[in-house]
Amino acid sequence: MFTGIIEAVGRVCAFHPPAAPRFLTLEAPGGLRDIVPGESIAVAGVCLSVRRSLPDGKIEFEVMPETLNKTTLGQKTTGDAVNLERSLSLGQRLGGHFVYGHVDGTGTVVSVDASLGYLVAIKPPAGLDRYLVAQGSVAVDGVSLTVARVADDLFTVALVQDTIERTTLGRLVPGDRVNLEADMIAKYAERLAAKV
Repeated sequence: MFTGIIEAVGRVCAFHPPAAPRFLTLEAPGGLRDIVPGESIAVAGVCLSVRRSLPDGKIEFEVMPETLNKTTLGQKTTGDAVNLERSLSLGQRLGGHFVYGHVDGTGTVVSVDASLGYLVAIKPPAGLDRYLVAQGSVAVDGVSLTVARVADDLFTVALVQDTIERTTLGRLVPGDRVNLEADMIAKYAERLAAKV
């Protein structure tokens, strides 16, 4: 489980072989040290288990076919930046919201408006919009954000300066694909309401 508060931005070093399962190697910044095999790390919002921690500060993950099909990881290439977060530990502050790293699908960035704050409009995949409400939570590429607006088939998030500077979201442009995870509480509420 994660908080959606990004610890670092890593870079893709290698993604091989072309057939699944694929091995993703990332260069992790200095803040992500002492990583051990089996540890869970959210990579662009996707929960992955560390396969190997390499001596040069790189981390290797095995990425399964379902993950490649359901997320943006299959489109990542060498040099691409990805948000990184280690799993939540006991006693740690929960600064965002509960993020599981189980991506619901990918959305498309429709617009980025930096004139009045930094508003990003995203078109979610079909069916995900029912879990999105104004002032509710959503994870975009692993970043915990508050939904500013929901209208038609789009939702909008507002990025604060810290998020722009410390994550990959400040680099988004229209047409980019992003991993989306709706708030788990909304999913549980829907399931419970259906049983009543």
